Amino acid sequence: MRIAYVCADRGVPLFGRKGCSIHVREVIEAMLQRGIKVDVFTARLDGERPPLWGDVPVHVLPTLSGADAKEREQMALAANQQIAAALDESGRYDMVYERYSLWSFAAMEYAARTNTSAVLEVNAPLVEEQAEHRILMDRPAAEAVAQRVFSAADALIAVSPQLAGYLNDHPATRGRVHVIPNGVNPQRFPADLKPSLANPQKLFTFGFVGSMKRWHGLPALLAAFDRLHRVAPDTRLLIVGDGKVKQELEATLADGELAENVHFTGSVDPGQIPGLLASMDVAVAPYPPLLNFYFSPLKVYEYMAAGRAVVASRIGMLATLVEDGVNGVLSPPGDVDALAESLLRLKADAALRQRLGAAARRTVLNNYTWDHVVRRIIALRSRPRGSVSAALEAAS
Repeated sequence: MRIAYVCADRGVPLFGRKGCSIHVREVIEAMLQRGIKVDVFTARLDGERPPLWGDVPVHVLPTLSGADAKEREQMALAANQQIAAALDESGRYDMVYERYSLWSFAAMEYAARTNTSAVLEVNAPLVEEQAEHRILMDRPAAEAVAQRVFSAADALIAVSPQLAGYLNDHPATRGRVHVIPNGVNPQRFPADLKPSLANPQKLFTFGFVGSMKRWHGLPALLAAFDRLHRVAPDTRLLIVGDGKVKQELEATLADGELAENVHFTGSVDPGQIPGLLASMDVAVAPYPPLLNFYFSPLKVYEYMAAGRAVVASRIGMLATLVEDGVNGVLSPPGDVDALAESLLRLKADAALRQRLGAAARRTVLNNYTWDHVVRRIIALRSRPRGSVSAALEAAS
């Protein structure tokens, strides 16, 4: 089987350290492990090619170098011609698999034109996200791209039920949406995982891993840790990752004694994450109360695979992935007092931590591996395809 994997989003560097980068590589590597031949089409590389990739063909898509946001949007739209040409030059595929990006429609329309199975992975409502958090100059054009690419796809993968709800409300999806949550690579998290961070004082360690975005809830975590540290001084907080919120947290800590017990690693290579998770006694996903929580957070799957006791906000799909008292602890989003109480309860009960961590690991290894994800992706290829002309007509 031969698959074209397309990611035209410059915000997703193929060999980078971001969660989205890890997601792309893990899906591709799970395909390779199943003996599938994969051609990768990407807008950005960063980093070095992993050893597992061997001679996997990697086609670098056009670079956007416009002077302003409007010009870059126009260049991204124009790049669809080059994407289509690159696919045409590379021969026929059994499936075209694309990670949805804001301005790309060529891959799904190439699949429709060549009667190739077309699967579109959707990780976020990108038009709304771009308009709210970044700069979007031509929203009608972005919405037209969404209409085209959603119409041309045989199947659309949503990484959470909440995102599936958004897609099913779109007139172009026609009930072709399938929920396939993210996963984890069990080989990265062996049962005998050893801590990598020194802890000479044997401090009880609460931890967080992520890109430190505003919607990750880190101010609430810091406030909760401040409260529990007052009654449990033999504790530390380990924050793995980098991002805009890091400077704000460091400024908050600058004039207080708590700074000595909060450790920031900064950006780390993905290969370091397992050892750092093993250095935590409790791993936290403290999301605030968000109206549109559509995420399928990689961090939580990795926390669970590492056998950590997890405290997560009761929000979105986390409220079903984490069963309170069974494989983790759920806390009301944004409630600092409740979060501090949950953390203290886990610190005080080693047997509970062990039981929750073991159950968390079983949950993800039995149900949420990247191999599970790829098997479900490949199963979509067998679904009957609508007529090519109908798909393209709907997109016009």
